Amino acid sequence: MTAENAGTGAVPPGGDGGPAGQDPTGRRHGDVRPVDDPRPAGDRPSDRTGGPGGGPDRTADGDGGHGERETGARPGSSPTRGDAPHDDPTPDVVDEGGPLPADPSQGHPPAEDQPEDDPIALRLEQLILGAPRHYTPFQAARAAGVPMELASRFWRAMGFADIGQARALTEADVIALRRLAGLVEAGLLSEPMAIQVARSTGQTTARLAEWQIDSFLVGLTDPSELGLSRAEMAYPLVELLLPELEQFLVYVWRRQLAAVTGRVVQATDDDETVNRSLAVAFADLVGFTRLSKRLEEEELGELVEAFETTAADLVAAHGGRLIKTLGDEVLFVADDAGVAGDIALRLIETMSNDETMPALRVGMAFGTVTTRMGDVFGTTVNLASRLTSIAPKDNILVDAEMVAALGRGGDAPVGEAEGDRGRAEGDSGYRFSVQPMWRRPVRGLGLVEPWLLTRRKQA
Repeated sequence: MTAENAGTGAVPPGGDGGPAGQDPTGRRHGDVRPVDDPRPAGDRPSDRTGGPGGGPDRTADGDGGHGERETGARPGSSPTRGDAPHDDPTPDVVDEGGPLPADPSQGHPPAEDQPEDDPIALRLEQLILGAPRHYTPFQAARAAGVPMELASRFWRAMGFADIGQARALTEADVIALRRLAGLVEAGLLSEPMAIQVARSTGQTTARLAEWQIDSFLVGLTDPSELGLSRAEMAYPLVELLLPELEQFLVYVWRRQLAAVTGRVVQATDDDETVNRSLAVAFADLVGFTRLSKRLEEEELGELVEAFETTAADLVAAHGGRLIKTLGDEVLFVADDAGVAGDIALRLIETMSNDETMPALRVGMAFGTVTTRMGDVFGTTVNLASRLTSIAPKDNILVDAEMVAALGRGGDAPVGEAEGDRGRAEGDSGYRFSVQPMWRRPVRGLGLVEPWLLTRRKQA
């Protein structure tokens, strides 16, 4: 992997990024500060490079490697290997143990051996990141005061590719690494939890970034009209959109954080914040594989986008939470069984009225669910998925626990007998009707009795 991926993914190879004379934790022999130095960031020797103003020291060869520190060259003197020029942008990463070795003889490819990047890509990267490339991964880890092995785990968790020791990281990478490690040092996060934070944030933002660039470059530009290539059009477009999208992203994240925090504090006990009773539903397009072979790629993409948009809008508008989309399938949850049932029926009704969309089938189950990194897991989730696979098209199958939860909420009759009695008496108090289906074995879950859920016709 080369430095071409540096703007969107720059990662040191795990555990072996340090030079000779370094132990496996990423610190050189002779360092006087242990890895678990409790001093806050900014007070550590590795954080105090340069003079009183906090500016970085300069090394002679500009790679954080050999030569002496710049201690004040005589005016008018030309720079030598012992005197780095003042415009050398490479920050030195040194501490009391001495300067950081990083020459080819110690296992690090020199910067000139790295292939040249496309100039437009470099300009875009610097515009987005707000700073030029300064550090190799090893230098960034040292500047942040973080062991190389832990830095590798953080960067990989964020989804960034290995780049060896190319000079491809910026000051922002150092700050982000220092902040995440600082949360661990302060005891606010455990190391595994910090890795999870990095992974969940990386996965979410990676998909968001892919969608934004694809949509904006394809949907908002027609470079041929201006005599430009799409790559050349990307720079002014990103320059205009970047500050607005950044603010909007923070706003949406804060709104979502407030909503989730509100649900957590309303939980009846601590265990419910992790293991909760939820209605879980999968909605699946019928015959999607066959359909995908007949449609052009653009038509297939438009169909998937229309399905995901419709599902996301209905789920959000009626009180559910969309967990994820899988192209031809969506997974959503709701705290209330009645809410989930109403969303599922609205999806069926909406899709069946659209002649351009294939049929839909839904499977739902109610029970204890484990939530982790924005996803849901457990037997209830597996059962909902299995029910979806056996559901007839344009219909909804639910499990017995879902029927019971609907009964407790007064949304459907509890059991077959009460349903028959309600229909005979013309009772219109229920929103839904439930009908038991034949029991059948379900892979991995044994014998299951599904129920058919329909909307009750009002008298």
